[in-house]
Amino acid sequence: MQLRAFGPRALLAEVDDARSALALATWARGARLEVTEVVPAAETVLFDGVRDAAALRAALAAWDGRAHPPSREPVEVPVTYDGDDLGFVAERWGTDVAGVVARHGATAFVSAFCGFAPGFAYLTGLAEALAVPRLDSPRARVPAGAVALAGPWCGVYPTASPGGWRILGRTSVRLWDPERAEPALLAPGTPVRFVPA
Repeated sequence: MQLRAFGPRALLAEVDDARSALALATWARGARLEVTEVVPAAETVLFDGVRDAAALRAALAAWDGRAHPPSREPVEVPVTYDGDDLGFVAERWGTDVAGVVARHGATAFVSAFCGFAPGFAYLTGLAEALAVPRLDSPRARVPAGAVALAGPWCGVYPTASPGGWRILGRTSVRLWDPERAEPALLAPGTPVRFVPA
């Protein structure tokens, strides 16, 4: 882990991958470090609102690098598998549409971090062998609720927006609701399972 100052009251930890970032963030939240926010990303964790940088550095040295079990309740997301890219993904995976649905549903996803748009969670868990390339040119509009893949990631578009991910299907689950105590349904650390609607 590499640590660097990130402004006057923040520290950025650089790690190997998204799993390590999520593991560090989960550990840090459990350790109740003296920070305002712990924000995981693809290969970093931002510690914001740092009061004592030296004390935080010393505390982070205690992290053993192991993953910790998700601390959140699992979320089941029903999906209507009728996306424009199902055939492409099936060919890429060497199967048919039913095989894509079965593999996608059998994958134990976990929200690694949120970004791109409020409520958009980058879900890890897809085997590297199943990674799919983004579209060469993004679509001008992807509908809200689109369930999609890009590289080793899975995600659900919380609102209509441009996007270049491969669409498998759609869900009616509301991913972002400012009226909820925690607006993002799939906050980092949330286990996610996709089931046919």
